[in-house]
Amino acid sequence: MKSQNVSRTVLAAGVGAVLAATALLYAPEFLGRGAPPPPGPAERAVIAAHAGAQAALPDLAALIADREKWLWAHPGDGAAWAELGAAYTERGTRLGDVRDYPRAEEALRRSLAERPAARGNTAAQLGLGALAGARGDWRAAREWGERVRKAEPGRWPVYPVLIDAYNGLGDYGAARKAMERLEELHAGAVVRARASQSYRDRGWREDADAAALDAASLAEADAEKAAALGRLGELAWERGEPEEALERHGAALRLVRDHGPSLAGRARALAALGRTEEAVRDWRAALARLPLPEYVLEAGELYESLGRDADARAQYERLRTGTWARAEVPLGLLGADHGDPAAAVVRLRAEWARGHRSVGVADALGWALFRSGRSAEALEYAKRATEEGLRSALFTYHRGEIERALELRGPARRHLAEALRINPAFSPLHAPRAAAALAAVGEPPDELPEGVRPEGPEDTAKPARAEKPVEKTAADTGTGA
Repeated sequence: MKSQNVSRTVLAAGVGAVLAATALLYAPEFLGRGAPPPPGPAERAVIAAHAGAQAALPDLAALIADREKWLWAHPGDGAAWAELGAAYTERGTRLGDVRDYPRAEEALRRSLAERPAARGNTAAQLGLGALAGARGDWRAAREWGERVRKAEPGRWPVYPVLIDAYNGLGDYGAARKAMERLEELHAGAVVRARASQSYRDRGWREDADAAALDAASLAEADAEKAAALGRLGELAWERGEPEEALERHGAALRLVRDHGPSLAGRARALAALGRTEEAVRDWRAALARLPLPEYVLEAGELYESLGRDADARAQYERLRTGTWARAEVPLGLLGADHGDPAAAVVRLRAEWARGHRSVGVADALGWALFRSGRSAEALEYAKRATEEGLRSALFTYHRGEIERALELRGPARRHLAEALRINPAFSPLHAPRAAAALAAVGEPPDELPEGVRPEGPEDTAKPARAEKPVEKTAADTGTGA
C-alpha cells in the first residue's frame, strides 16, 4: 500500500497534463484589452496547463469559477465544458475530494453533447480517461485513452493517461512503451516525473532519483516544484533514508506550506526518526489537507504502534465508512490486518476479476489470503508483487511472512532480511514485526541438509584447471590497426 504513494503523486501530474490538452488557447474574456495586464489567477492556471504543469490550487479554483461563469452565458461552448471537466478532475485528485468527480463527468459528457466524438472532440474523451483513472477504473481509462491515441497518435497528454491505465491493469510492458512514446513527443518536468515513476517501478532507484531531480530543476511554478520535491522525498523514504526524506519534504513545504503529499511524507520520516509526537501532528495536518485512504490507514497504524488504540480504531472506522476513490488496496489491507481477512479476500478477488492486476493489488490479495490461513495460495500473488521489479519493503516483508508460514526457511530469511535492508523503518507497526520474524527464523544451520553430499577428497585433490585466456585481436577490441 505504501508503495502507491509516488503513483498517487504522479497521477495528479497526469491529470494536470490532461488539463493542458483541454485548456483553451486563450480565455475569451482576456481579449481586446490592449496591453495585457499581469496574468490573474485564472489566466495563470491556463498558462500552467499549457506547460503541462500543476497550477497553484487557488489559481485552479479561480479557473473553475471563471469557466463556470463563462458557461453560464455560453452553454454551447463544448471546449470550455471539456476544460471545466478536466479542472474538476484535477482539483478532486489533488484535494482527495471525490465530490468533484461527478461534476467532472457531467461537464465532460456535456462537452460531448455539444461536440460529439465523431466531430473530433478528443479533449472530452481524454478528460473522461483521466477521470476514470482518478476513480480507479483502469479498463475505462485504457479504452478512452486508446480511442484518443488512435485518433491523434501525436497528442502527448494521452500517454500519461495510458501509462496509469496500463499500470493499474498490470500491463507493465505496454506502460513502458507508452512512456517511450511520451518521451519522443514531449519534454519538461511532467515527462521527467513520469520517467522517474517508470524507473522506480522497475527497481532502478538511482535512475528514478536522477529523473526526479531533473523534474525539480525544470519545474517553474511553486506548485510544480513542490510536487517534484515531494516525489524526491518519497523516493528517499522508500530507500530507507528518513533524514533525506525529511529534508526534501521540508523544501516542498517551504514552497507550498500545505502540500499534502509532503505533510504525509514528513510524518513518515519523523516517525522513523522516533519523533512520534511531531509525526502525529503532521498526520493530522496531512489528513485535513489530503484525506487519502492510504493515509488514513498509515495514521491508524502509527497510533496502534504507540499504544493509542482508541485513536487507531477511530482511523480504521473512518476508512471503513468513508467514501473513497481507488481505495480497494487500503481497504483490503485494513481487513487483512485489522478486521475480517476472509472478507478482504472477497473484496480483493473482485478487484482482480475487474482486471486490476497491479503489484499493489497482488500484494494485498496475497496478504489477505495469508491472513485467512491460505498461505500456499497466497505465495503465488506475493511472488507476482515482488518479482515485477519494484523494491517495496512492505511487499517483501509480506512474502517473507508467507514463506515462513510455509516453513520455507531459507526464502523466508532472505526476504525478511531484504525488507529490512530496503527500509528498516518501513512501517511503525510492521517493521518491528519483520525484525521479530527474522529473529524467529534464526541463522542458517551449520550442518548441511540430509542428502547433500559433503565435499570429499576427490573433490579437493585437484583444483579446477583454468582455461587459457584467448588473445584478443584488434577486431575484438575495436581499436583498429
